[in-house]
Amino acid sequence: MIPWLDEINPVFPHTDKALKDPDGLLCAGGNLSSSTLISAYKQGIFPWFSDDDPILWWSPFRRCVLKPQNIHESKSLKRFIKKHPFEIRLNTEFLSVIEACAAPRKVHSGTWITQEMIEAYHSLHKQDVAQSFELYLDNKLVGGLYGLLINQVFCAESMYSSIPNASKVVLVYLSEYCAKNNIKLIDCQVENPHLLSMGAEIMTRPQYLAILTSDSDQQIS
Repeated sequence: MIPWLDEINPVFPHTDKALKDPDGLLCAGGNLSSSTLISAYKQGIFPWFSDDDPILWWSPFRRCVLKPQNIHESKSLKRFIKKHPFEIRLNTEFLSVIEACAAPRKVHSGTWITQEMIEAYHSLHKQDVAQSFELYLDNKLVGGLYGLLINQVFCAESMYSSIPNASKVVLVYLSEYCAKNNIKLIDCQVENPHLLSMGAEIMTRPQYLAILTSDSDQQIS
């Protein structure tokens, strides 16, 4: 059994209490207030659940991360970027990006980004905690991603693309932005072939937390 958090004043258990199977399931319940979410992310914890589930909180032992300087651009991707006059914008269409990320994909009919999640992260965006990166082509939004900047880690939540390769292009721009702004790590949370092909790697929970909590008082411009 996993702990059930108080709905008004949730206190997260230590992340070493997370289950091994499924990897990282830590607790349930609580709420999605801004203070709860910020507290969770600062401890290496994130929410992940569907409409029919209670709020579930995770801290996987195997963490998929991307070091900005290690982003891998294939030759074909470099040609694609060179061929198209993309423009990247920051925090101009946060709600559009998260709603696009929440839309059902062709291979999946459902989504884990519930309306409650959209409202919670939009509130964080208004507080300059959650950020969005938007990709434009011919002044049309064609892809994007959103996440939280916690200390020197960008906790990427989700990305989408309406044209082929747009999500890869956004990830390249995000990596360049992080490298220029001394952001040490992009937290991708859960591994998949797409991320691994772009240079992501697996880090253990203690390794991730060591980076997340280092230099926590240093502000990033």
